[in-house]
Parts: sequence; structure tokens; C-alpha cells
Amino acid sequence: MKHDCHYHPGDAAKWHCGECQIHYCSRCMPDADSRKRHALCPRCSRAMRYLGAATEVVPFWNRLGAFFRYPFHTDPLIVIAICTLVPLLVKANIVGIIITLLLALALLKYTYDVIRHTAEGHMKPPPVSVAFSGSGFDIVILQLLVFVLMGGLVGAAAMIGGQLLMMLALAFVILALPASIMVLAMERSVVAAVNPMNLAVLISRIGSPYFLLYGYLILLTLASGAAQDFAVNHFPLWFSQPLAGFLNSTFTLILFHMLGYLLFQYQEELGFASDLQDGEQPGEVQQRDRSARFDADIDMNLKDGNYDRVQSMLKEALKKDPQNPQRIGQLFRLLQTRNDTADLYRYHPRLLGWLATGNNGDDMATLLATLETVEPGFRLDDPELAVRCARTLYPRGHFKAVLKLLQDFHKRFPDSHELAPAYLLVAQSLANGLNQWEKATAFLNFIQKRCGNHPLHSQIATYLSQAENREPLKGPKASFVVEE
Repeated sequence: MKHDCHYHPGDAAKWHCGECQIHYCSRCMPDADSRKRHALCPRCSRAMRYLGAATEVVPFWNRLGAFFRYPFHTDPLIVIAICTLVPLLVKANIVGIIITLLLALALLKYTYDVIRHTAEGHMKPPPVSVAFSGSGFDIVILQLLVFVLMGGLVGAAAMIGGQLLMMLALAFVILALPASIMVLAMERSVVAAVNPMNLAVLISRIGSPYFLLYGYLILLTLASGAAQDFAVNHFPLWFSQPLAGFLNSTFTLILFHMLGYLLFQYQEELGFASDLQDGEQPGEVQQRDRSARFDADIDMNLKDGNYDRVQSMLKEALKKDPQNPQRIGQLFRLLQTRNDTADLYRYHPRLLGWLATGNNGDDMATLLATLETVEPGFRLDDPELAVRCARTLYPRGHFKAVLKLLQDFHKRFPDSHELAPAYLLVAQSLANGLNQWEKATAFLNFIQKRCGNHPLHSQIATYLSQAENREPLKGPKASFVVEE
């Protein structure tokens, strides 16, 4: 069953809190440990249930093409080639029979590993070594025992209830065979694989998709038989025999991969959790990042309407890291939205500095207007910050704000090194923005008289010439001529 995140509708949920009954996605839980299946609910701090990829996996009927491509990866092709061709090359003696039997067991072992591998979220086949490793061959014996017990079940039904009960038991065995194979592959238990209640529960939890898959499996089996029959009847024996073996192995891998994928798709209903792996989809890098956890908490609290809580969180964060640009920006947006003039005034040096760094002249002009309502005649006490703000306001056309910000700059900061840049901005605002050339000329003359040691002093003559001709005050043109 697909669940969306409570805070990000449209994003698949990865975690569920049984106490709060809330689903969370990966963005809400950046500090969760998906490998250990451990995360604490941001609300109640209790352990949550991991949903894995159950809520975002593509239904098996939408990826039929991927199932048919599955056996043609390098690893399964090698396994099929070895298990199909080698028996044809060995002699028909006791050694050859043993080798053929062992290779048949290896192929069957590999197919059962395909189910488990796929159910764990691996969409690429298991490596060749899995088929020929020393362990795991017991799965073949277990499957034979399952077949024997199922046959015994049908026989017992015939003895107890006659032909009708036997037919019903046979129908159930045939219907439950895929479920039995899946249970055996995952649990390696004969009892679980033949328990009628266990199989009925698995089928009921998957629901109608199980019967859809069953139809696909029947079609695959018929297609495999038809393809092998065609090969035997239309090609010579030396070619048709390995081709038929190859087709049989290929269709078997497709079938078992589909069974594993059905387990993977309905993992939540079946009580386990796994994620897509092997790079089939972009993986999530789960890092215990306090900053990411903080951002997720802010996001959730904002969506819950806990604005006071978010504001206090940001203030506490700025106590620890006063110049953190991300936190300053978040605080500015929140205070601006809430029209909290008191805190806007309280944090205005950092807010204005952040806006100046981001060249955000429009929001800066709005903030300065707000500060003026709190403190009529508001002026900045920091000359460097005042000039930075003026440089941010000027390109956006807030000329009056520049003039107000730098008013009486020489009286307030007579010894500041920023005096020349400040009054040059005033002159440019007056001339270029407000067409007040006489006043602009007065400020340029002031710079020429008072700031003889400043690097800008050498350019003032050019500015004065431009002001006299009513030309935009842009200063001297850049020169790339190298003097010899």
C-alpha cells in the first residue's frame, strides 16, 4: 500500500510512527539510519517502523520488459552457459552424470537465490559465485520435500474425502505453488512452505496482484514449452538440445525474478522492509547531519503552524553560530512574513549584512522602511555596513534610500575610510537617479577637498567633468594599456 509523506504530499513515505500515526519521507528524516532500520519520531521520539521502498516501488506489471532482460546480464548468462553446455560436453558415464546433476543443482540454487536477492531490493542478478559456492544447496532438497509433502496432501485428501476433496486440494496446491516457492526461498523452512494457513495469508495479503502474476507465470511456462518444442522440431539435435536448455533456464530465471519482485513490491504487507539497491535508482545518502535534521524540523514546524517554535529555534541557532547565513536568511523570511518589527530591528545588522551579501536591494529597501517605522530617523552605526547597503540599493534604483542611509555621513563618521565611497554613491544617486546635478557636483567637490589620500581621489576630476556635461556619472573608462 502506497503512503505519502504527511509533510510532503507526493513524496513516498519511508518511516511510520505508530504512536503519532504519521508517515515521514527521507527529507523529513535526514538523520535516520535506513541500514539499521532505526529512526526516532521527531514528535514523540519513539522508534518508528521502516517502510523501505514499499511505497515507491514500481508495480511489477509496469516493468515486464525489465523481467525479460534480467537473464541477459553477464552473471546469469555465465551460469546458464556453464549449466547448459558443460553437460553436453562430458561423457555419458558415472562422472558425467554426477557433473550434470551437480550443475543442475547449482542452477536451481541460483534461481532460488534470485528470489531472495530480488526481494532484498537488488534489481541486478546475484554474482556467478552464488551458484557454485559450497553452501545453500540444501534449498533443492527442501524443495523436493515440499513437492513430496504437497503430493502427500493431495493423496490424503483423496483418501479422506474422495475425488472432490482431492480436486480441491490439488487446485489449492497448484494455486499456492508460487507462494510456497517464495516462502521457501525467504524462510528456508519446509513447514512454512507447506502450511496451508501460511500460504493463504501470504496470498490474501498480496491480493489480486498475486492472481495477475499467476496468469503471467502460466503464460511464461506455456511460452517456454512452445519455444523449446519449436527448437527440438526445427533444428538439428546438436543445436536444439543446448538451445532448449538455454530457453528453459532463461524462462526459469524470469519466473523466479518475478516472484522475488512480488515479495519486494508487497514487503510492507508481508512484514519486512528493503530498499532499491545496485544503483537501479539514485540512492539516498543517509548521513547524520545535524544541520539537515534542524532544517527538517523547521520545515515540519512551519507546516504545522508552529511559528513561535521555529522563531525560537532560529534564535537559539544564531546564538551558537551568529553569522550563519542560512539561519539568518531563514529568520529574515520568517520575521518578514510575520511582520515582527521588534525582532527585525533587533537583528537588523545581521539581516542587512546578509541582504547585502546576496545583493538583494529590494528586500533591503523594505527592511529599511520597516526600521524607520520602529525608529524614526533610523541610521546605521556601522560605516562599512552602511556603504555595503548603499551599494546594494543603488543598482536596484532605490536612490532615496541611499541618500537617507548616507545622510550626514561625514558628521557621523568623520575619520572613516568609507567617506569617499559613501559620498560618491550619494553623488551618483543624485545625478544618475534624481537629475540633481548641482548637488551631485557639491558632493564630488567635497570628496576632492577632504579625501585627498583615498584611491578614489584621482578619479573625481573625471566625475566632475561628467557632471558638468550632464553625463551619467560612471567614472573613467577602464584602460588595458601597459605603460613602458
